[in-house]
Amino acid sequence: MRKLMSAFLLAATLALTGCGYNTFQSQDEQINAAWGEVLNQYQRRADLVPNLVNTVKGYASHEKEVLEAVTVARSKVGSIQATPELVNDEQAFAKFQAAQGELTSALSRLLVVSENYPQLKADANFRDLQAQLEGTENRITVARNRYIASVKDYNITVRSFPSNLTAMAFGYKTKPSFTVENEKAISTAPKVDFGK
Repeated sequence: MRKLMSAFLLAATLALTGCGYNTFQSQDEQINAAWGEVLNQYQRRADLVPNLVNTVKGYASHEKEVLEAVTVARSKVGSIQATPELVNDEQAFAKFQAAQGELTSALSRLLVVSENYPQLKADANFRDLQAQLEGTENRITVARNRYIASVKDYNITVRSFPSNLTAMAFGYKTKPSFTVENEKAISTAPKVDFGK
């Protein structure tokens, strides 16, 4: 009887060590850390926007539509509660991603408009803000890539056997990742026309 009990305890211990529970904990923490870095970089960008808008306003006051678009997009970004739980809610995550996409688009339009104002482009404050914004966009890309890699590893664990049994037992589900907004448009090759 004692040998049977020892064999059962040994089998239970081996089963639990291979169940993946600790892997889920580790990967979930890694996702939360990566998500925190994404939010940090998005906040950095949002903090730059008012200064950039005010600088452009001084030179390009009649570009009201573009300036308002940036302000509205930043407001939408600020209205979304970006909590760690956001990564577990696919709809809220998509809404967050859409709001960030709108801000990126609005900022791009603002920088294109600035090309029409040589005095603005020569302004040291504007150049500094533009360089900070470009650096922040690069940091956002790096942070998003780290988050995507963390989510990929976690989702593989959730879907792979035998850890998928642990996932089902403890309610772990796949997490959403960043996606391309217009996948169809980027899969089409651009047309190049050098004239006739």
